[in-house]
Amino acid sequence: MQTLDLLISDGWSDYELLDSGVGRKLERFGAVTVVRPEAQALWNPRLPQQDWDSAHAVFEYQGKGENWREQRAHPAQWTMRYADLQFVARLTPFRHVGVFPEQAAQWDWASDLIRRRAKPRVLNLFAYTGLASVAAAQAGAQVTHLDASKAAVEWAKENQAACALPSGSIRWIIDDALKFVRREARRGVQYDGIIMDPPAFGRGTQGQVWQFSESFPMLLSECRQILSPNPLFVLITTYDIRASATMLYNTLSELMTGFAGSVTAGEQVLRETSAGRLLSTSIYARWSPDPEQ
Repeated sequence: MQTLDLLISDGWSDYELLDSGVGRKLERFGAVTVVRPEAQALWNPRLPQQDWDSAHAVFEYQGKGENWREQRAHPAQWTMRYADLQFVARLTPFRHVGVFPEQAAQWDWASDLIRRRAKPRVLNLFAYTGLASVAAAQAGAQVTHLDASKAAVEWAKENQAACALPSGSIRWIIDDALKFVRREARRGVQYDGIIMDPPAFGRGTQGQVWQFSESFPMLLSECRQILSPNPLFVLITTYDIRASATMLYNTLSELMTGFAGSVTAGEQVLRETSAGRLLSTSIYARWSPDPEQ
């Protein structure tokens, strides 16, 4: 019987969800505190307003667009840590800072599986600033990192350097995900592990349109062609609020038909420091082989 889990990334020292409410969240990334919109936070904050007012920057609508309103001086970029990972954070025009803290539990899970096999091949699609790629490489995987954004790949390379990983530990690809996977299938290339975080909407390097409801099923079908005969894991996360964890569970279960293993699915959540409430950020599904495999 299918059950949905809440996956909490509680192993941080350099990140805190300080408080949340009225459509916003107050967070600490290293020594920098920020306020960002959060559609899921429909409750009331617990910390006093002065704590929110003391944040270094607030992401908000300004005129015809969105941007950061600076409230206190802070570094243009700074270094953060999680376990053995070290990486660069900075404020972007898209309200992100280069790290999604709720993904940390997934880095731990994938790294543990990678350490059980000698140099498994791992493909990370829609890989953004590459923290999952760096974590996998640290654990001993041969990683292929793909993103359609050159700027994101360059940031990921900074994170590889921050962790002092060898330059050849990660293969960097700037391409459309579906196009690349199809090319790998034609070449007979196979991967032991696949990580993906597909967006609701996006464009490839040559203007290819990505629409989750149409493109995601096609991508999964193609990924089946590049899985090794003895896969190590498949991990899917998404921030598309129209999708459900049940949908991810069903589609991943279908993808892995014929392999001896199990699928778990649910929500990725963060725990507040202020009141201990859980904030849902995204959904996930992941497959791993049976223990005896």
